Amino acid sequence: MSSQADDINWAVNEFADADLGDVRRTKRLVELAHVLAQHPTAALPEACGDGAMLKAAYRFFSNDDIDPQDVLSSHIESTYSRLDKVPLVLAVQDTTEVDWTGHPATTGLGPLGHTACQGLHVHSTLAFTPERVPLGLLAQHVWARDPDDVGKRKRRKQLPMSQKESQKWLTSLEAVFNARDCCAPTRFVSVGDREADVFDLLAAERPAGVELLVRAAWDRCVEVPERYVWATVAAQPVVEHLTLQVPRRGTQPGREATLALRFCPLTLCPPRHRTSAGLPSVALWAVQVREIDPPMDVKPIEWLLLTTVEVRTAADAIERVTWYVCRWGIEVWHRILKSGCRIEARQLATGERLQRCLTLYSVIAWRVFYAIMLARAVPEMPCNVLLEIEEWQALYCAIHHCPTPPEEPPSLDQAVRWIAQLGGFVGRRRRDQPGAETLWRGFQHLTDLTRMYRIMRSAPP
Repeated sequence: MSSQADDINWAVNEFADADLGDVRRTKRLVELAHVLAQHPTAALPEACGDGAMLKAAYRFFSNDDIDPQDVLSSHIESTYSRLDKVPLVLAVQDTTEVDWTGHPATTGLGPLGHTACQGLHVHSTLAFTPERVPLGLLAQHVWARDPDDVGKRKRRKQLPMSQKESQKWLTSLEAVFNARDCCAPTRFVSVGDREADVFDLLAAERPAGVELLVRAAWDRCVEVPERYVWATVAAQPVVEHLTLQVPRRGTQPGREATLALRFCPLTLCPPRHRTSAGLPSVALWAVQVREIDPPMDVKPIEWLLLTTVEVRTAADAIERVTWYVCRWGIEVWHRILKSGCRIEARQLATGERLQRCLTLYSVIAWRVFYAIMLARAVPEMPCNVLLEIEEWQALYCAIHHCPTPPEEPPSLDQAVRWIAQLGGFVGRRRRDQPGAETLWRGFQHLTDLTRMYRIMRSAPP
């Protein structure tokens, strides 16, 4: 990742190769990404700053000739350049709902979990290092549910896989195959939560270098005397006790959990109701962690993970659990997209326009998240892996109240803490880490500081 240390604008790096059918559209995309990232929480009129840019933004999002996937493809290519430099990538896939119920006049949306709510479903695949640094998106699929399908769950079981929403897991896996083709030295593990426990995904043919790690949801039949997955794993001895830092969720504070660890090989039998499909048995490994003595008012942690990666030792099992913990990162990214970039507050009249806007803000949200986690993973790196030269110089001068910056850039950790400080981060203790909210506020202030710094540097003495 150190080779990313250059002064090129991040928006150029992520979007300049977008093939939108006209070079002027690509230029506009780069300009929009640069402008909107400066004020991610602001409404479009405020973020654009002037009438001409605002008009250009509305024209871009309204252009039916621009496919959101073409916008995303350029970022994915840039993501490949980052993946090619790491030996192992965790391709975490997950679905979220983007709720525009508050804008009832918007067309092209569909029902969400409750029929009174309308919006879009978004299934994304985000690439992480095992150190939890997000390297970029590998895929994003957006759709609106058909209102006529509400209440027809039983009928969906009779549909072929290609016509179910469950197809999204296989589509994400295909995106991982493409990434593997472009990043041959890198090994990939596709990671999914309980919703990803789909037999077709577990049984899918995979090229070398692509593996699966899925949290089990179904107590499937297995080819052992215990007959079922949970009973088989429960019969195994506890091989280790782990300590896990559980982040805050809603009103529940963060806590430290002690987990009992078990593992064993399994061979899953195909579902009985699909015997005519000729599905094969699937050999894999199961790893279970179960919380010991959880707090009274908290649901205890219990994960049963299914993986195609060998688990021969306790160290192997611990590593698989560590990989799954990285899945929390995509939930943090969802929060940045919704709260930090306020995607659900955008008003563009149609679902098609909102999809283009969503794609652009998805990459902006990734950039904020990337800054947070990169600083934690490699704090000693120079900050010009993330910031342009005038950005870190303006930041240094503002924090230190001095007119002249140093010749060498400060460390990434120090620069990120300074940016968070602009956004209200106090950090009384050194071990305190800035969060997403203070960092995205800080980035907005940094943009204003950099603009003024450029003006003052160019002014005659």
